[in-house]
Amino acid sequence: MLLKHVALVCSSEKRADRFYRDLLGLKKSEPRQLPAALARAIFDLETDLVIINYRNDDLHFEIFIAGRIENPAAPINHVCLEVDNLQNFIKKGRDLGVAISQIPKGDYTLTFIRDFDGNLFEIKHTAP
Repeated sequence: MLLKHVALVCSSEKRADRFYRDLLGLKKSEPRQLPAALARAIFDLETDLVIINYRNDDLHFEIFIAGRIENPAAPINHVCLEVDNLQNFIKKGRDLGVAISQIPKGDYTLTFIRDFDGNLFEIKHTAP
C-alpha cells in the first residue's frame, strides 16, 4: 500500500506557499478549481474551492484553499514528517514565524509545528 497524498485546508494561497513551498521546500502546482457542486457532493461544503498541490518525489500535499473553516479536523489529527537536520528545520521555521512546540518526553524531545492555518505536524529527525 502507498500513501498517495495528504489533503489539508488552508485559508489562503499566500499562507500555503509560505509553509509548504518556503519551509518544506515542495514544488507548487498551478491552482485549479473544484466547483461548488463537487465540493458539496464530496465534503458537504457549499462553496467553490481552489486546490493547489505541493510535492516532491516522496511527499504530496493537496491543499484546499477555503478561507476559514471552523475546526476542520479533530485536535489530535496530524501529519508526521522526517527531516535530515532538525535544528536547521526549526531555525527556518522560526525565521518564517511558524508556531513550534518542543515537548520533553523522557530523554527525548517531541517537536510539533503548525502551518499558518493550524494544521499540526510532528517533525522527527532522520535516524542515522
